[in-house]
Amino acid sequence: MKKLFEGKILTIPNLLSLLRLCLIPVFVWAYLIRQDHWLTVILLGASGLTDIVDGLIARRFHMVSDLGKVLDPLADKLTQASMLVCLTSRFPLMLIPFGMMVVKELFCIVTGLAAIHRTGEVHSSGWHGKAATVLLYATLIAHVLWSEIPPAVTLAAVCACSGMILLSGVLYVIQNMKKARGAAPPPGADEAAV
Repeated sequence: MKKLFEGKILTIPNLLSLLRLCLIPVFVWAYLIRQDHWLTVILLGASGLTDIVDGLIARRFHMVSDLGKVLDPLADKLTQASMLVCLTSRFPLMLIPFGMMVVKELFCIVTGLAAIHRTGEVHSSGWHGKAATVLLYATLIAHVLWSEIPPAVTLAAVCACSGMILLSGVLYVIQNMKKARGAAPPPGADEAAV
């Protein structure tokens, strides 16, 4: 039953991931053009909610697909990157986690493709990737809503996000390289994501 949706494209989780991709230009417009910060947060919240729901549906109803394993994190990363770029208009320090995220994703893509070539499987994300995502969304929402956020809070949030992105990237690359070489991952390690 678990393999039933593996090669499928039109699944509910995949459609929810596509919806998240479609929300990106809407919240960019809400933040930069309309300058409605509450609407921006509502749209980001809706995007985050669909992310949670698509994961729950995929696991609960065995709708995990190879496309979904790629589409879901792609929607996450594009949402995060778009919002970070938007925030640089008021908080130039947001370029740091943005740059870290771009570098991390490039390394993860290269090593992830090597792992896929070796194993023939697309791997799910690990706890550290989810932790980086939660921390980044908390930072994004705080900076959208708190117009007079103290520079020290911004610096602390940027350091925390960047540190978690770096840690996650290093762990993913190590896990992907072990899979690409055919070595077993260390005990308790999560599967690496592309």
